[in-house]
Amino acid sequence: MAQISLSRRLRRTPFSDGVEAAGAKAYTVYNRMRLPTVFESVEADYRHLKSHVQVWDVSCERQVELRGPDAARLMQMLTPRDLRGMLPGQCYYVPIVDETGGMLNDPVAVKLSEDRWWISIADSDLLLWVKGLANGYRLDVLVDEPDVSPLAVQGPKADDLMARLFGDRVRDIRFFRFDMFQFEGRDLAVARSGYSKQGGFEIYVEGANIGMPLWNALFAAGEDLQVRAGCPNLIERIEGGLLSYGNDMTDDNTPHECGLGRFCNTHTAIGCIGRDALLRVAKEGPVQQIRPIAIEGDPVPPCERAWPAYVGGKRVGQVTSAAWSPDFDTNVSIGMLHLSHWDPGTALEIETPQGMRPAIVRDRFWI
Repeated sequence: MAQISLSRRLRRTPFSDGVEAAGAKAYTVYNRMRLPTVFESVEADYRHLKSHVQVWDVSCERQVELRGPDAARLMQMLTPRDLRGMLPGQCYYVPIVDETGGMLNDPVAVKLSEDRWWISIADSDLLLWVKGLANGYRLDVLVDEPDVSPLAVQGPKADDLMARLFGDRVRDIRFFRFDMFQFEGRDLAVARSGYSKQGGFEIYVEGANIGMPLWNALFAAGEDLQVRAGCPNLIERIEGGLLSYGNDMTDDNTPHECGLGRFCNTHTAIGCIGRDALLRVAKEGPVQQIRPIAIEGDPVPPCERAWPAYVGGKRVGQVTSAAWSPDFDTNVSIGMLHLSHWDPGTALEIETPQGMRPAIVRDRFWI
């Protein structure tokens, strides 16, 4: 496969030196930055993640900062999730929608104070949309991308590693909450969150100049914990049903189609741009929805294009992410299926690059 030519437009991160020294073998482009995808191999990285602890450079999860008197109003305009009860120190998973109810992003919102928020975004130009709304509605709010680069610590030994660096108080952080900790005199927000089901933290590193000192400190503290550089793992995220914006959903999909209806308080999220459209969707129900699908046979190749799903020769949906799972001895996948064929136990045929494969709809994801 042809290589990607590097330039300043494909931005390095505060941790790129560490990632390169750790031997990253592959990258993808995410928010115009380099995101590692493989170190040893996808399966070896997967096994290590489930057994030990990894440090991930996820600087590509860029922050959109809202700061000013109208910050909370603007944040509510972006999402159908009701944010009125959200307190400083909390993180919320929030679908971001446009005026049609289509998904623009599925970030984590971090509430620093009543008038200051970070939106930790997936891969899309959300900053431009938010700036447009702030300007169009003449809101008293500054919208910008701050010098904040998340560093994730994921895996079953994550608590032990983080406690060695930040003290045992870090163990008390509850899921999707954050607290402030010091490193080299700098206050850093540390949240119990991350793009895996193995547990862990995300450190919001404010100031690129302390990126490598923090990276090196984590590795020095975790040598006996078998700490390694890692990255979001394709197999593990599919097993856990963690969706990838741009792969499993786009702006053509509503949150309800993506199985995110529980994050939509459409009746009470007053001010949300897509509220009227989503009220209709909630009333009528989606006609297609994300489902876990087990694909039979040998390991499938990478799913770089959507694979059609059929029943009796009729197309009923598509598979958008797939990988062989060593732990479950099957090909795990995420697909979008029509309501007539999304029930658990439904037998499908998936058109892969290696030919048609039998598959079955599951009642839940694997972990």
